[in-house]
Amino acid sequence: MKQCTHVEVLPHPEPEPRSERCLECLAVGAHPVQLRLCLECGHVGCCDSSPLRHATAHHKESGHPVMRTFEPGENWRWCFVDHVLV
Repeated sequence: MKQCTHVEVLPHPEPEPRSERCLECLAVGAHPVQLRLCLECGHVGCCDSSPLRHATAHHKESGHPVMRTFEPGENWRWCFVDHVLV
């Protein structure tokens, strides 16, 4: 089973979210489906089910590997590099 090689280097505690919404979606009037939090810098972006996929775009631009769901009642993480749930 493949494991994430990036979890050990994540900041502890987690970074504070930069916002409570996807600011990129807000700027263009788009409506995100769900939100994701970058565990390296606190960027909040929309999920891949959203039209503009800002969380994935953030990973591609920044190289930050792991995000977690930013949805109430959910508690999971995803590593973009290793393509695994953490």
